[in-house]
Amino acid sequence: MMNRKTIILLLALLFAGAFTFAQESTKSSLQQKAETEEAAGKTASAHSLYMKAYSDYAGRGQMQQGVPCGVKAATCLYTDGSYKEAFEWLRNIDQAIMADKNLTDAAKSALRYQTSRERMKMYMRMHRSANAGEQLGIMEGYARAAADDEVTADLLYNKTIYSYAVGKTAQGNALFQEMAEKMMAGKAYDKMEDAYQAVITAGRNSGSTSMMDQAYKNYIAWKDSASAMKHADEVAQLKGQIDEGKAAIAERDGKLSSRQAFIVTLLVALAVLCGVLLLGAMVLLRYVRLTHKQKKTIRQADENNALKAKFISNLSAQLAPTLQQLDSHVPAVKALQDFSSHIQMLSDIELSAGEKPELEETPIQSLCEELVEGVRSKTKPGVNLTADVSKTSVPLYVPYVRHILGHLLENAAVFTPEGGHISLSFKKRSPHKFQFLVQNTGEAIPEEKREDIFKPFLEVRDLTQGDGLGLPICRQMATRMGGSLEIDPDFTRGVRFVLNLEA
Repeated sequence: MMNRKTIILLLALLFAGAFTFAQESTKSSLQQKAETEEAAGKTASAHSLYMKAYSDYAGRGQMQQGVPCGVKAATCLYTDGSYKEAFEWLRNIDQAIMADKNLTDAAKSALRYQTSRERMKMYMRMHRSANAGEQLGIMEGYARAAADDEVTADLLYNKTIYSYAVGKTAQGNALFQEMAEKMMAGKAYDKMEDAYQAVITAGRNSGSTSMMDQAYKNYIAWKDSASAMKHADEVAQLKGQIDEGKAAIAERDGKLSSRQAFIVTLLVALAVLCGVLLLGAMVLLRYVRLTHKQKKTIRQADENNALKAKFISNLSAQLAPTLQQLDSHVPAVKALQDFSSHIQMLSDIELSAGEKPELEETPIQSLCEELVEGVRSKTKPGVNLTADVSKTSVPLYVPYVRHILGHLLENAAVFTPEGGHISLSFKKRSPHKFQFLVQNTGEAIPEEKREDIFKPFLEVRDLTQGDGLGLPICRQMATRMGGSLEIDPDFTRGVRFVLNLEA
């Protein structure tokens, strides 16, 4: 059975470009810029440009061109997690459509179908299948009122996606088969070939074994059917040519040599066609075998990594009691104990990669002030240590955040000279994105080493001078929370670490 999320993602990718409403041949410069930003993954700037493009089109009375831009702006909003703002924006577009006296009722229905379709996508993304089903019912009403073949086709695509999403696999398969039959009826062999290749490629990239197996089975079955139909078409075409040749031969009965040349040409063409089909089948089989081998290699590598992490974790856990019995006042013993603890921590983070950290609403000011006070005694004389944090609360996984900020502050205390400055600050970048910044006026880290300091086991070193695992652990914790830990390349008065998080 294919993973439901994988099916939804692949079908959405497959059919996202299958349906577009009628637009002018020339796009505005604002729309072109928005599409460029979106393609580069810059959803915030793309959202702003799409809103401007929508307002520009609407101001000129071109709602047919404006509504797709407005819907794209909503897509960018909920991609960044701003679902409430996206729903409000779609309501505004609906109101503008209904207020436009230049649009027919059918045109209004076709445009409102687009906004309802976007709401359905949001509800599916939020795992609210009941709400998504309600929107699908609304979309059916608009499709009937629009009386447009493209709208009707798009409705079929979205019914398929929804059926897979709610676990109605048989119904989804039937709808998918209905779409395939329509393409085949129109002899759109190349489109179906591209569609299956897209599914196979996406399945391979996602690493879904069940998806790959299902895709290959469906592809081979379709390929046999398509080959038979194409062959029948080609044979019919050749038969027609032969019939035409016979008619010409009947009219020119005396030209025997011409008749023979014509028949030989047709036979050669048929032989070439059969050779091409055979070569294509051989290439396909080789591709299938190669992909299967790559999939097996990737699966084995993942299993080996998991076993390695578990082995290291067990080994560290068994060594810990013995190490704790040694004299921790001896530098070498203390270094070995710390190293064992860090190894255990790295293994625990890797083994819990599939689990989602539980966030809790946390007062930022009290947390930051506590961390700053905890490191104040470790700073050099004259060092100014401050916390620039407002009285606000955000959802955090406190154990990881406390560990990361505490480690960064302790490092800053070590590397900041007398009379220097260390600060911890907090900034909100959007309703669901925020960052912590730890900076000091110590010596800057060379650009060529900024990524190396986050890599564990990069070099063999004296453990009494540190094991080099502190920052790699911090980065893995940040990644585990769905965020990132980086060095600000634009900060030149020392070092600034930036912890990006989102709720």
